[in-house]
Amino acid sequence: MHYLDVIVFTLYMAGVIGIGIRFLILNEGVEDYYVGGRKIGSIHIGLSVVATDVGGGFSIGLGGLGFIMGLAGSWMLFTGLVGAWLSAVLLIPRVKQIEKTHRFFTFPQFLGSFYTPRVALLAGIISAIGYLGFTSSQILAGAILAEATFIPHLDRQTALIIMGVIVIVYTAMGGIKAVIYTDTIQWIILMSGLVLIGIPVAYLAVGGMEGIREALPTEFFSLANIQWQQLLNWAVTIIPIWFVGMTLYQRIYASRNKKQAQRAWFVAGLFEWPVMAFMGVLLGLFARVAIHQGQFEYLGYAAAADIDAEMGLPLLLRTVLPVGLMGLMMAAYFSAIMSTADSCLMASSGNFLTDILSRWVRLPGGKRGFLLVSQLLTLLLGITALLLAMRMPNVLELMLYSYAFMVSGLFVPVIGALFLRKASPKAAFWAMLLGGGTTITLIIGGWPLPMELDPNIFGISCSLITFSILNFTTNQAQPEGT
Repeated sequence: MHYLDVIVFTLYMAGVIGIGIRFLILNEGVEDYYVGGRKIGSIHIGLSVVATDVGGGFSIGLGGLGFIMGLAGSWMLFTGLVGAWLSAVLLIPRVKQIEKTHRFFTFPQFLGSFYTPRVALLAGIISAIGYLGFTSSQILAGAILAEATFIPHLDRQTALIIMGVIVIVYTAMGGIKAVIYTDTIQWIILMSGLVLIGIPVAYLAVGGMEGIREALPTEFFSLANIQWQQLLNWAVTIIPIWFVGMTLYQRIYASRNKKQAQRAWFVAGLFEWPVMAFMGVLLGLFARVAIHQGQFEYLGYAAAADIDAEMGLPLLLRTVLPVGLMGLMMAAYFSAIMSTADSCLMASSGNFLTDILSRWVRLPGGKRGFLLVSQLLTLLLGITALLLAMRMPNVLELMLYSYAFMVSGLFVPVIGALFLRKASPKAAFWAMLLGGGTTITLIIGGWPLPMELDPNIFGISCSLITFSILNFTTNQAQPEGT
């Protein structure tokens, strides 16, 4: 690792910490800390949304899809565009309407307004645990990236500690304002790095279109190179998160008004697909060409079968980028990882404080006292996420566990709240419990499923059946008008 790369990367991390310190001074209370004073504009919100959603896991994951299947891997983020636009039309107007009379901070508070405190509590537990796991996955992703590319002689545990401390400290200090404003900067860095450095340098390094076409079969250039089961699995996993994601509700609350929030969601959807989707898979495709050309042989990798697909992109960057630009590109990818990690940590902190602890523990009064408790809780949860990351070897596995637990448990009750005139709290509670439990059981069990469908499909189906039966029987048992 050249000293210029170290300087570039160090300056970037110092800047991120500096933003956290600035908002530590400026934050005046819990409104600022968790929802940004409810007055952040659509540009910052939109860039923060896409930076959070297409963070470290998806950035590296897209490269893996491009390595395996080529351009068709971009369809994964098409489901992100669909989810963003559907929630902009169906969810945001309802949330902002209710916000006129209820100053919510969390997603479970919104859900509880339709059901009961017991339903809100269970939603808070599911969301808090899910986002804690997701925070861990992003810290682990950053450590693996550092270990494999930027600092190849750094051991995993040391890399985890460095990555974890940076994420935890500036998130705990600055709150959602620091997260949103750094997300804007981080997304600009990532986009600039990909457009100006990563893609053009890699394209030239593999010999342009001539080198690409010589190395790859024609299906790598076809958008039809995908099975319907894969599209369905992505849709079931990704679209529902736009209706149940605590990080997204925080940004809806932080928006000035409904129109600003909707504009932010439309912008975020377009950035997901086609912009980020095709840039990510292109780099993975270039990595597949590079290994075919023998460019990774100096690292001991002679064929595509020799490496994990998600390692292709980091190895490509390590191989083709010159001194100095390597530091810039790694800063861009760490930006993507941190954009997701900080948002998920804030979400978990908001759930634990507002939806769980406040029900049993008397918290200190006054803006400053409550703010201090919020910061300390975020710090403790960040340390917990770091310890969890130290025990988990696989980023994608941890991400899938977290996503599945939230989506399969929470999606159906949210849809019921939005579209049914009279949704049963009992139906919502058991749909959450059995839906999430089914998915986690199937994932941990590892049993082969029909037609290679995702466990989420069976979890959401169980949740829907449970909700439908209990909602019908409960409403039938109640006298008309009650």
